[in-house]
Amino acid sequence: MAEHRKFHFSTLEQLRDEIARLGADISLSDDLTVLARPVAAGRLYAPNAFAVLPMEGCDCLQDGSPSELTRRRYLRLFGGGAGLIWWEACAVVPEGRANPRQMMLTEGNLRSFTELVRDAKREAALQNSPGHRPVSILQLTHSGRYSRPNSHRPEPIIPQNDPILDPLSGVTENTPLAADEYLASLPEKYARSAVLAREAGFDGVDIKSCHRYLFSELLASHTREGIYGGSFENRTRLLLDTVRAVREAVGDDFMIACRFNVFDAHPYPYGFGSAKDDPWTFDPGEPMRLVQLLRRENVQLLSNSAGNPYYIYPQVTRPFDTSSLGIPVPREDPLESVARLFAFTAAVQQAAPDIPVVGNGYSWLRQFLPYAGAANLKNGKCGFVGLGRSSFAYPQAPRDILSGRGMKEGNCCVTCSKCTQIMRDHGKTGCVVRDSEVYAPLYRCARESAEERERSAEL
Repeated sequence: MAEHRKFHFSTLEQLRDEIARLGADISLSDDLTVLARPVAAGRLYAPNAFAVLPMEGCDCLQDGSPSELTRRRYLRLFGGGAGLIWWEACAVVPEGRANPRQMMLTEGNLRSFTELVRDAKREAALQNSPGHRPVSILQLTHSGRYSRPNSHRPEPIIPQNDPILDPLSGVTENTPLAADEYLASLPEKYARSAVLAREAGFDGVDIKSCHRYLFSELLASHTREGIYGGSFENRTRLLLDTVRAVREAVGDDFMIACRFNVFDAHPYPYGFGSAKDDPWTFDPGEPMRLVQLLRRENVQLLSNSAGNPYYIYPQVTRPFDTSSLGIPVPREDPLESVARLFAFTAAVQQAAPDIPVVGNGYSWLRQFLPYAGAANLKNGKCGFVGLGRSSFAYPQAPRDILSGRGMKEGNCCVTCSKCTQIMRDHGKTGCVVRDSEVYAPLYRCARESAEERERSAEL
């Protein structure tokens, strides 16, 4: 394990040399043509192998419908040229919203979503080519222990107690565990949201199971009693029941996806994909069993993630130069963090060769990310190259790459974690550096509000 270092490469050869010095399992390819190939996803074809990963803006209206800021973000993303747009987390129940401005699709605001999806598709064709039509997936979620639907006060809904996370997420001795009856009611809620998503013009939905939100934490609920805890069969029950309920509601011509944590980097019995004797050792047994179960349920698109961005090891989820306030500097080179995420994607893709897997971990590589993405595609280690924070900073990157212009260094995400800090401060998030006219004032406002809350709590 090497020391943490900030990005310092000006040429591709310098990056290659550093990868070789570290012995990191990262390949680079000079042939980028594979990025432009269409990708089969279910019954659809994405026009290229770039995917925008789900990045929350926390900027919807109180009823969950898109605001003007939400609309601006998606028009920019659709115009940016990616072949797959994985829309941000959309709550299926009010109490499961991660913040009062989280996206939520309902019968009452269906029209606003329909209009945005329609306009976004038009923007994709206008900015790229008349035939350019990205695949559009809506991420459905329940925020579980990170629910905060009404104000700045946490209102956690937990499947089990976790002595590490409980003090950090507003859980007290009076916080009850979610009842089996409540959990059993959720598949129908997801199915209802999926039907609305189909009516709005989406091509599919994702049953979100990552980053320690409710379904993710259930996968690791070893200490829970009852039908949703303990055994692997019980811990995967709600996810699989939800997939089945959604499939029954929407039929076979609507895509079901799943973005799930492969590795929590969290100690047993509270983590998924981590070895019992070492939370930092990946145990692929249960994650790969889950992949096979999802295949059997005709899930047609997968995306791996890892870690918990709310905890102190965000590099497991998103390698960075500078972390959020109060988060320690990791004792590993970001290239090691990137390689770990690439390896997870490769493992999932190997386990599900008939399903495209959307990878992550690319943003830290900046203007050199296309070379890593092309190598992973050529080597069968992923089906899509997923861009997360990079899409906040540089939404038109896929178009620039595919046109032959290449990524402009001055437009790239610098992994400064300010977009994450806005979320931590309960503000509306985006790129403070590359989209500063809009988001620098929002960053300052959120930071000042958070500091004021901290001062008030100390009194």
